[in-house]
Amino acid sequence: MNERQKKRKEMEAVVVMIEDVVRNHQQNCITMFNMVRTMLQTWNNGHEGRPPITYSMTTKIPDQVRHMDRLVGLTDADCINNLRMDRNAFGRLCRILRDRCGLVDRRYVRVEEQVAMFLSTLAHHKKTRVVGFDFIRSGHTVSHYVHEVLRGVIHLHSILFVEPSPVDESCEDPRWKWFQGCLGALDGTYINVCVSMTDAPRYRTRKGHIATNTLAVCDRFLRFVYILPGWEGSVADSRVLRDAVTRPNGLKVPKGAYYLCDNGYANSEGFLTPFKGVRYHLKEWGPTNQRPKTPQELYNMRHTMARNIIERAFAVLKMRWGILRSASFYPIETQTRLIMACFLLHNFIRGEMQVDPMELELDGGNDGLAGEQQGIVDEHGDVQYVDSVESSPAWNQKRLDLANYMWRNL
Repeated sequence: MNERQKKRKEMEAVVVMIEDVVRNHQQNCITMFNMVRTMLQTWNNGHEGRPPITYSMTTKIPDQVRHMDRLVGLTDADCINNLRMDRNAFGRLCRILRDRCGLVDRRYVRVEEQVAMFLSTLAHHKKTRVVGFDFIRSGHTVSHYVHEVLRGVIHLHSILFVEPSPVDESCEDPRWKWFQGCLGALDGTYINVCVSMTDAPRYRTRKGHIATNTLAVCDRFLRFVYILPGWEGSVADSRVLRDAVTRPNGLKVPKGAYYLCDNGYANSEGFLTPFKGVRYHLKEWGPTNQRPKTPQELYNMRHTMARNIIERAFAVLKMRWGILRSASFYPIETQTRLIMACFLLHNFIRGEMQVDPMELELDGGNDGLAGEQQGIVDEHGDVQYVDSVESSPAWNQKRLDLANYMWRNL
């Protein structure tokens, strides 16, 4: 009996404690309710006679329409300065995203405004709240449609990447006519990204920047053929290329054709590099420097003049899209997709605008888009592709034979 009484007293003590806690909680809630009611009454007494503040989407529509009209409805100059393409190209992009990617007009936001917010973010690397202020939209609305348009642009990769055409005997361009069978040039570029502290060492480059190593391949007309973003900045260029070639849907180089690349890669089948230990860079071939004295020097001079196309493509790309010039604060997966979108939209602009203002601003020149895309894919699909990146004596001899041919025809 004593044991039972002891347990009963313990239970009663627990019940009393719970009742005290509940009672205190109720009292606190009542006190807070009274405080809020008092504050509301005081605020209402101080604002008597003032009309209530109301928010309506319809009151914002005139300003939103006026802003879009200034962007894409008045002059090509304003459209290019803000969205990096003229009004015709902008209209065609919106039409393609409607027809092929399923973008539709919403109740208050049309496709044109969705695309304009996305392009403004890429072109000037504006924060979401800044874009929202410009377009008189909430930050949530801007973020939602930036991701919607991003998905649509990525979906267009199959039609925006170009099919390269090899250099043939009819080529009269002094930079390319020596490289029969060449498809273009490739190289890697570092694009600054923002990652977590734990991932920062993997993305740190030799110069100490936190960046992703992006492999890009372009043709002779500054149009990109293939890109592979996402690799850490600490990874060597050769490893990224090896990964691109071995992927099922990676870089396809038909046997017999090749791309020009620098000494960061192996001189192997499909990839032609310069001679090591010989003058190569353009600044070493200026008007005050000595002319080539050996076949290897002549080959290197012409190789760098042709391969410089990829450097110009990177320069135009980063001048066009401000988001590529500094790290953004999106997750790394989203940053990688934004990089892909910048490359794809670069190709779209090159195809839709006869004059690329960014290239004119770079050096006053324009390669143009002369000629139709011939392609090199056989109709029967029996083309063999390069499947490895290993230095070979055969390609070393091919490079030497090409250098001797250039020297004989100097």
